[in-house]
Amino acid sequence: MKRISIVFLQTAVVLIGIVALAMLIRFPLTEGRATNLDLLSIYFDKVILYGYATSIAFFVALYKAFKLLGYIGQNQAFSTNAIQTLKSIKYCAIVLSILIVIGGVYIKIFHDKDDDPAGFLAICIVTTFASIVVATAAAIFEKILQNAFDMKLENDLTI
Repeated sequence: MKRISIVFLQTAVVLIGIVALAMLIRFPLTEGRATNLDLLSIYFDKVILYGYATSIAFFVALYKAFKLLGYIGQNQAFSTNAIQTLKSIKYCAIVLSILIVIGGVYIKIFHDKDDDPAGFLAICIVTTFASIVVATAAAIFEKILQNAFDMKLENDLTI
């Protein structure tokens, strides 16, 4: 039963990655700035390129989550690899939130005066909050795993 749960969660992580990638490919074509641009110019827009660069942290965190689930499935949840993976997820979430805030500030300052950036800024606020929650949860789990790992090492040394 445990193996089925791990495979289910890994599948969910992969599906999240596929949906995010599809959105990254599809969104620039439907965005308002793309109405008068050719296909090549759409994907080389500086805002779109910044979004792609920012998404690297998201995809690294997804990959690390997939790896963490693999460690859990191999009964290595209380290992240094799992702790390092959680630390990486925490750093990716922090970097992602900082990059999203920078993007939101850029749009707020340099947006076209005829355009209303409220929707974009709302999405920035929500995604920043979500990535901060992920970073906090990863930090808490990292401390719990570190304490458990330290206790395990202490018990192994006394035996």
